[in-house]
Amino acid sequence: MHNTTVHQSSTEDEIDILLVEDNLGDIRLTREAFKSAKQKVALQTVTNGDDAVEFLRTSSDNELPDLILLDLNLPGRDGCEVLEMIRDDPRLKPLPVLMLTSSEAEEDVARCYDARANAYLTKPTDPAKFISLVDTFEQFWVEKARLPPIPP
Repeated sequence: MHNTTVHQSSTEDEIDILLVEDNLGDIRLTREAFKSAKQKVALQTVTNGDDAVEFLRTSSDNELPDLILLDLNLPGRDGCEVLEMIRDDPRLKPLPVLMLTSSEAEEDVARCYDARANAYLTKPTDPAKFISLVDTFEQFWVEKARLPPIPP
């Protein structure tokens, strides 16, 4: 249960993460990496951009994730289109959105930051390095960063 002042749950509660990813192998790797998290993580997954938009628009305030891991190349709306929808919605705008994608193209990086991504992470192809990336993400975004307050 979220408290009323900070969107992030306290240390004994779960951090709710929405993973928007169509690659089943990457979903499995991400789930495995979060199993060793110091803080309990509830990872919900949707596999395309249209489902991500539907999930976010129909979630009540207390059902919204604490943060979103968003792939760029998705069926339906791509990650940048999903991000733009999030940033255009006053209720969703404060949610931290991290792009987690295989694209290293400078134009993709620029496009995502122009759409106001909080971070752009490139997925390594090596499973051990992928798990290391998720561990680093967890150390910062789950253990250290203060997440935004719940919208009024």
